[in-house]
Amino acid sequence: MRNSVNLANLKKGNYNYEEAIKTLRTNIQFCGSNIKVIMLESAVPNEGKSSMSFSLASSLAQIGKNVLLIDADIRKSVLVSRYQLDKEVNGLSQFLSGQKNKEEIIYETNLNNLNIVFSGPYSPNPAELLEEPVFSLLIQAARAEYDYIIIDTPPMMNLIDGAIIANHCDGAVLVIESGKVSYRVEQKIKKQLEKSGCRILGVILNNVNLDSGRYYGKYKRYGKYEDELQESE
Repeated sequence: MRNSVNLANLKKGNYNYEEAIKTLRTNIQFCGSNIKVIMLESAVPNEGKSSMSFSLASSLAQIGKNVLLIDADIRKSVLVSRYQLDKEVNGLSQFLSGQKNKEEIIYETNLNNLNIVFSGPYSPNPAELLEEPVFSLLIQAARAEYDYIIIDTPPMMNLIDGAIIANHCDGAVLVIESGKVSYRVEQKIKKQLEKSGCRILGVILNNVNLDSGRYYGKYKRYGKYEDELQESE
């Protein structure tokens, strides 16, 4: 029997946010049946990447897709504290270091069809752990069991973790907070992903002020990366 955990603090977004997530979900599905393992990436912390990862995973689960959300941000995860777990959980860092097996780190949740692998305790060498062959084996096993595997990754600006994870993914979605990160920085992230051979599916432009005329300029500028998947508040 698989481990289970109760997620609390599951606040529903406003109407615009929920509609944006549904559109993102639809666009992901239209990327093709061969796109199963998807990483969400940002340049710097606090751009909304983890929230988007969870929202996308739970939205896919709501329409009956069997989904595994992997929290691969071993350096600074927010999922455990954000969703106020009712117990201590094992995680990815313990699996990659050989302390736990696969069955001990995958948790069923109180959201139908959504399972989660949490990050586990902080590790001083996350890049080395992610390069372990067992990470590849975990992804391969998940491909056989789940319709979608959504991976929340560490910010990519000064860390190699995301590039390592990209080698195992079918596609990547960039999460960019409107007005926070320069075009030059995002181009650097884009090139890093392209070197890994990971297809860039699109961009989520986050925290957009829809009441501001500046929005249209920002949308046009970020459109240089790839077509936008969806802009959300």
